[in-house]
Amino acid sequence: MSRPRTQAEYLARLVPPSVAGLNRRSLLAGAAGTGALLGTGLLAGCGGSDDDSGADAKTVSVGSNQSDPKPKDVIAKVMDGYKTSSGVTVNVNTVDHNTFQENINNYLQGKPDDVFMWFAGYRMRFFASKGLAGDVSDVWSKLNGYSDAFKKASTGDDGKQYFVPASYYPWAVFYRKSVWQQRGYQVPTTLDQLTTLSAQMKKDGLTPIAFADKDGWPAMGTFDILNLRINGYQFHVDLMAGKEAWTSDKVKKVFDTWAGLLPIHQPDSLGRTWQEAAQSLQQKKSGMYLLGLFVAQQFNADEQDDLDFFTFPEIDPSIGAKALDAPIDGYMMARKPKSEGAAKKLLEYVGSKDAANIVVKNDPSTLVANTGADTSGYTALQKKAAELVGSATEIAQFLDRDTRPDFASTVIIPAIQQFIKNPKDISGLLTSIENQKKSIFTE
Repeated sequence: MSRPRTQAEYLARLVPPSVAGLNRRSLLAGAAGTGALLGTGLLAGCGGSDDDSGADAKTVSVGSNQSDPKPKDVIAKVMDGYKTSSGVTVNVNTVDHNTFQENINNYLQGKPDDVFMWFAGYRMRFFASKGLAGDVSDVWSKLNGYSDAFKKASTGDDGKQYFVPASYYPWAVFYRKSVWQQRGYQVPTTLDQLTTLSAQMKKDGLTPIAFADKDGWPAMGTFDILNLRINGYQFHVDLMAGKEAWTSDKVKKVFDTWAGLLPIHQPDSLGRTWQEAAQSLQQKKSGMYLLGLFVAQQFNADEQDDLDFFTFPEIDPSIGAKALDAPIDGYMMARKPKSEGAAKKLLEYVGSKDAANIVVKNDPSTLVANTGADTSGYTALQKKAAELVGSATEIAQFLDRDTRPDFASTVIIPAIQQFIKNPKDISGLLTSIENQKKSIFTE
C-alpha cells in the first residue's frame, strides 16, 4: 500500500473500537480545490449507472489509492489474476494516496468507480452510515478464510457488511541489522533505554529517529503509540471517540513526552515525505524509524533481510508495551455501481485466497487478511510482523481511522504540525483542539 496509512491471532482480537454517534458533518465539506480536482478527473470514477444486472459485464472499474510503484504493481497483478479467471477487464484508476483520501467525500457523492479502496473501522462506517457505500453482505456469504474479527471490522452500524479486507500491517520501530551489529546497539525495552540509545547514535553520527510529516498523517503514528504507552488502549479509544478531554493532564503528558523526544527525531520533518525519511534509514543515515511495515517498499530486494523492527518500548510498567496500531486496508463498493453484479464478483475475487496468494508472492511490505492464503512465502520480516500483531493485547486502527474523518483532517493534522513547529505552547494547543472537538462531536 502507499500509506500507508494509513492493516494472526490478532484475528481473534482485531475488532476496531466501537465508536458511536456518527453524525452529519461531511469529511472536508467545502474544502477548497475539491471541485477542481473532480472537474479535471483526478478523482472522478466511472460508476453511477442504475444498471445492477450485469454479473456478466466485461469491464469493471476500481478507484485505487495505491499510487507508489510497488503497491501499484501488486494491484495490477491482482487485477490481471481476476481477468485470467473471469475474462473481465478491470480498469484501475490510480490517484495519489493523499489526493484520494482528501477528496473521498466528493468522489463518493459524484460518480465513483464501481469498487474503491478504503480502510476498515470508523472510516468505513462513516461513509456507510451516510449512504455513500454499497451493502456487500451477500459477498461475505461467499467468502472463506476470515475470522469473526475481520468481519466485525467490515461491518457498519446497521449490522451489514460494507468492506472486504485485503491486507493489514503493524506499526513498529524499524532499523537495519547491519548498522546495529556494527555499532553494538541493543533493542531498547524502556523509554530511558531508547533515549540513551539515541544519544549514542548521535555521537556515532546518525540521526536517531527518521521522521517525516509533510503529508500530515505519519506523525499521528507517533501520537498513537505515545498515548497507548502512557495512558493505555481504552483511554486512547475514548479520546478518539470524543469522550475524553484533550485538555486533560493525561493528554498533556503525551505531548510533554513527545516534546522531550523531538530532538532525537530528524529535523525539518514538515518538508519531508515518509518515503524520503525511509530512504534515510535505507541509506544508513538514520538509526530507527517508527512507521508501518510498508517501510519495506523503500528497500531493494537484496536489502530486505537487513531490515528488522521492535515494538515501541514501555513507558509505564503498569500499562506495558503490548498495544499497537495495525490498520486494515481493503475494498468497498460504490452505492450505485454501473454493474452491481460485476462489482460484487470482483469483490469476491479480491477477498479470495487466490488474490491473497498473489499479494504474498509480490509484496513483502504487508500481511494478507485471508487466513487461507499460502503464507509460506512470507519473508522473515513478514513472519515476525504477523507474530507481533498476534501477540498484541489491543489493536488500534490508526488515529485518522479511529476518529471522525473531519476531526482528524481539519483539526488534528494542523494541530500536530503546529506542535512539531513549536512544541512550547502545549496547553494552548490542547485547548484549541478541545474547543474544536466539542463543536464537531456535538453536531
